[in-house]
Amino acid sequence: MPDWNTIDTVLLDMDGTLLDLHFDNHFWVEYLPRCYARKHGQSEQWARERIFPLMQRIQGQLDWYCLDFWTRELDLPIVELKREVAHLIQLRPDADLFLQALQRSGRQVVLITNAHRDSLSLKMERVQLRTWFQRLISSHDFGYPKEEQRFWQALRAEVDFDPERTLFIDDSLGILRAARQFGIGQLLAVRQPDSRGERRDTEEFAAVEDYLSLVREIEAGLPVEVREA
Repeated sequence: MPDWNTIDTVLLDMDGTLLDLHFDNHFWVEYLPRCYARKHGQSEQWARERIFPLMQRIQGQLDWYCLDFWTRELDLPIVELKREVAHLIQLRPDADLFLQALQRSGRQVVLITNAHRDSLSLKMERVQLRTWFQRLISSHDFGYPKEEQRFWQALRAEVDFDPERTLFIDDSLGILRAARQFGIGQLLAVRQPDSRGERRDTEEFAAVEDYLSLVREIEAGLPVEVREA
């Protein structure tokens, strides 16, 4: 369990961690295939059979997260299409209170996301997060996704932090394992990244159940209360 007395820096993922993953799941699984099918005058099933295998082949690579790649690959205006469903972008419950508590605690707080800069900008238009972070970093800034050790090496060169005195929260177990390999001292997963999805097994990682409980622990100066995976 994280010990707040040994945490100077908090690294936070965005999608599925601070923001409800429902927007991204809806866009990539439902809305994008619908738009691709309409463009080609085909069925949505036809579109899924062409889009989803490509997604599977490049999952975890930087192109998977790159809006420029998908714009070229599908010949669709991905950013504009995202704007059409941007009303679904929303914070997870009490995430703003958590960020405010972190700021009051005086810790360094940095957003690290695999989201493309255009996606990051769109989401910052819809939710007010900038003020709570010292830095907003996209993996595209470095050219490596968070799944790779080269991302963490580039982050360490860019941001002054002690990995052993750092807490990292992310909804991806693979990314959490990459952070652990790099030496990040304290790690938390997210139990339910998509508010409309199922709660999941976070395997070897303890999981955030709700942010309000973290707020109470920060303000009390006590270790974070989490439930074991």
